[in-house]
Amino acid sequence: MRYDLVIFDNDGVLVDSEPISNRLLAAYLTELGHPTSYEESIRDYMGSAMHRIHELVLERTGERLPEEFDDVFHGRVFAAFERELKPVAGAGGVLEKLAADEVPYCVASSGSHERIRVGHRTTGLDRWFDDARIFSSQDVGRGKPAPDLFLYAAERMGIEPARCVVIEDSPLGVRAAVAAGMDVYGFTAMTPAAKLSQATRLFADMGELADLLL
Repeated sequence: MRYDLVIFDNDGVLVDSEPISNRLLAAYLTELGHPTSYEESIRDYMGSAMHRIHELVLERTGERLPEEFDDVFHGRVFAAFERELKPVAGAGGVLEKLAADEVPYCVASSGSHERIRVGHRTTGLDRWFDDARIFSSQDVGRGKPAPDLFLYAAERMGIEPARCVVIEDSPLGVRAAVAAGMDVYGFTAMTPAAKLSQATRLFADMGELADLLL
């Protein structure tokens, strides 16, 4: 293994949550008077921490989202997760291989700790992640594209940034990994390769990742 730590994004990389959450985000923003299509939600908010959604809406419209926005949105997302969420195809196999080879890994997500855990519990991926392997934008002051979250995860795991690789599917996440001084593999299952052009390398099948890391 060429790296000492593999850092996974969560949404769209481990759990197939991006179609669900962006569908609901677009609908909720539209309901609040900020017309947003699914495609626009993917373009503007995929990979974002919640604070970035608030900031972009305020910047574009001059209006603040309601105080209850996060709670209402997460309630809708978690309910949909219980009905629909599945792991990304091949993710379980990659985690099993890393664990068997005793390669350190963790997850560093823009989502909240609750969102990460709900997604993992629903999909059965929780068996691979104890609390010491889970990091959220809630743990740092700034979410992606700032490098803070990835640097924090590396520090807590005791690995130098240059010895880490990040697995990401969003342009914001790729930018954050590059800013952290880490290699980053861009997962193109949902995101056009051109939008992840800053990545160290690109791949489209999660089942191939373990071999790519060798």
